[in-house]
Amino acid sequence: MGCDMWKCLGNESTSAGFRALAVAFAAAWGVPSPAWADGGPRPWGIGLQTGSATVIGARIDAFHDVLLVVISAVVVLVLALLVYVMLRFNKTRNPQPDGTTHNLRLEVTWTLIPCLVVLGIAAISFPLLYDIDRMPIPDLTLKVTGHQWYWSYAYPDRQDVSFDSTPIWDASEPSDEQAADAVRVASAKWLIKSDPLRLLEVDNRVVLPVGKVIRVQITGSDVLHSWFLPSLGINRMAVTGRLNEVWFKIEQPGLYYGQCSMICGLGHGFMPIVIEAIPADRFEDWVSGQKSAGLRDGASPHQSVVAAR
Repeated sequence: MGCDMWKCLGNESTSAGFRALAVAFAAAWGVPSPAWADGGPRPWGIGLQTGSATVIGARIDAFHDVLLVVISAVVVLVLALLVYVMLRFNKTRNPQPDGTTHNLRLEVTWTLIPCLVVLGIAAISFPLLYDIDRMPIPDLTLKVTGHQWYWSYAYPDRQDVSFDSTPIWDASEPSDEQAADAVRVASAKWLIKSDPLRLLEVDNRVVLPVGKVIRVQITGSDVLHSWFLPSLGINRMAVTGRLNEVWFKIEQPGLYYGQCSMICGLGHGFMPIVIEAIPADRFEDWVSGQKSAGLRDGASPHQSVVAAR
């Protein structure tokens, strides 16, 4: 799978240092918990949600930290050069400007340094891009289909397990009472009990095992959608007539939230994604329960939510 980014850089503690710096900044400004505290967004969160839920997500987070240092250094350097030029070569200090137009050493330097910076970034990013695209042998396949405006899920490796996942809060703008009733009905099926997040909760959550390589096949049935899970470092287009693939391996049990990130019409803001990551033995028990129950929501994609209202 390639080397860990911080091992490649020879500094495994740098990522933790960046996070500590961000937390200190948040505390100084009175900002609550950072965004990487769990698999969902937090008020005033700072940083990415990827954390260490997946190996690839953690490397994306680390790569972001490296680029943050690089671009900050570039901005500081350019600003310092501008200030120096304005102070050293202004009209007051240089009433008679120098007629020099070329400096070979300086031109080679300001060309070579950016090239080396870009090559350094490439040396870090190319292995990451390769590992993102290079899928290991999968333990489980999840097929995702985007609709206006809900998601359908199927487990091809586990026949007879498929369902629709519809939002609790949708474009119909349910009242608080209707939403509470829908949550009460839906929460009976949730394996991980939690307080519902407004606009991010669904009736049927995706259930996946921890520590297994998951292959996700993504397609669409109407317009363009995007299956976006920032907490896992995943974003893939759902295109009608095309099957896109992505993979991940969740390292920690918990809830992971996402949304459609492609503007797809009136209900675009109401296409949440919720994944429940549970131990592998509990996952197999869940699959057996779904098969015995014969879960089928495809006939009426909004049936569970509408019925609750």
